[in-house]
Amino acid sequence: MPAEPKNRAHWIGEALERYQRPLVRYALRFTGDLERARDVVQESFLKLCQADPARVRENLGAWLYTVCRNQALSARRKESRMTPLGEVETKDVSSSAGPEELLEAGEQVRRVLEELARLPENQQEVVRLKFQAGLRYREISRVTGLSVSNVGFLLHTALKTIRGRVGREQPRTSSTLRRIK
Repeated sequence: MPAEPKNRAHWIGEALERYQRPLVRYALRFTGDLERARDVVQESFLKLCQADPARVRENLGAWLYTVCRNQALSARRKESRMTPLGEVETKDVSSSAGPEELLEAGEQVRRVLEELARLPENQQEVVRLKFQAGLRYREISRVTGLSVSNVGFLLHTALKTIRGRVGREQPRTSSTLRRIK
């Protein structure tokens, strides 16, 4: 049974506020074009407006990422090309950090992103869904169609590879990945 219109509009508004920006970043990875990524996200939210809230509400994040992924892959197939992600935003490092800490943190993020870009596409996707979107293994499994154990394996392999390449002297790679927005 659909939610009443006022509650439904509020629910969709909250979903839009929470997921729009992360979904645009996610779609950008597939489309390579910011405007096309925004279109993909808009189409995803249109599908949310048409969806039965009772079926979607419990797994809203995973549902939106799945729809967005499918829309983005469809757009990519139509354009039959994929451009690598250009700019990457990072969360602000503490404002109390000095210039050296800021420079070091920025360098570390740059190195991790370079290594992330060198990974196979399926590893990149699960890492981004885990650390950028904050999804759990089961949600990543639903989005990608991979088994939960395969998601875990891909994440483990990706992080081990990045850590090995970036070097042991760096702080934990997963904390750096969480700063990537």
